[in-house]
Amino acid sequence: MEPKRIALAVGVALVLALGATVFLYRDLVARRSAQPQLQKIVAAAKPMEAGSLLSAENLVLIDWPASLPTEGTVLKTEDAVGRSLIYPVGDKQPILTRYLAAPGSGIGLTTKIPPGMRAISVRSNEVVGVAGFLYPGSHLDVLLSFRRPETQEMVTQIVLQDVEVLTAGQRLEPDPQGKPETVTVVTLLLTPQDSAKLALASQQGTIQFALRNGADSTKAEPFSVAMVQLTGGEPTKPLSAKPKARPANFYEVETISGDKRSTQKFQTPK
Repeated sequence: MEPKRIALAVGVALVLALGATVFLYRDLVARRSAQPQLQKIVAAAKPMEAGSLLSAENLVLIDWPASLPTEGTVLKTEDAVGRSLIYPVGDKQPILTRYLAAPGSGIGLTTKIPPGMRAISVRSNEVVGVAGFLYPGSHLDVLLSFRRPETQEMVTQIVLQDVEVLTAGQRLEPDPQGKPETVTVVTLLLTPQDSAKLALASQQGTIQFALRNGADSTKAEPFSVAMVQLTGGEPTKPLSAKPKARPANFYEVETISGDKRSTQKFQTPK
């Protein structure tokens, strides 16, 4: 009986050991499957400002959960090297394709100018610059005060609407603390046609900016405000040239009486 008991005990021990092994294996597989699968993506090796040119030294590969895909991630450092940042990035922040300027677009301000658009600068002061509250990314309207050539009447009208500010002074990005800053030059993002319009307007009178809500893209109907309207009067109508008097129309009547002839002029009735 003793050998049978020993064999039975050994058999039970083997079954228990096998069961424990299977349980531990399944638990290990479950834990491994629960861990996120990682992939390597390109990130910033240090904080960088907008306009910075990317090189292999300021890029690094980091682990990123494959279950949390981010649209536009860069997988190879060579795909980002030589391109400039449009927006600032922080330390170990993933580099996305929408953060990068097109290859060959240059560095600094040029990276923020989309194809087909232009950057044009306007001199500013505390009044024109809305008391220093113009930041890169702000939206504004451009007002022009000038004298009408035909009447010499002083008027103000909006010449451009919903214009984006590219830079305020030398800043490509707003102040992190939102402090107002008076600058002497403001650079605006415009179409070629609007940039020509602004250049002409700056030669005709006084330019001033009107700050608007960045989420408000509505455009007002064109209008102008004259000096007399400030006192409740009506705008002066353009002076029209007096019509020139037309020469009077005459007709002649010749009368023959024997050997006598006479001519009389008569005016055509109006």
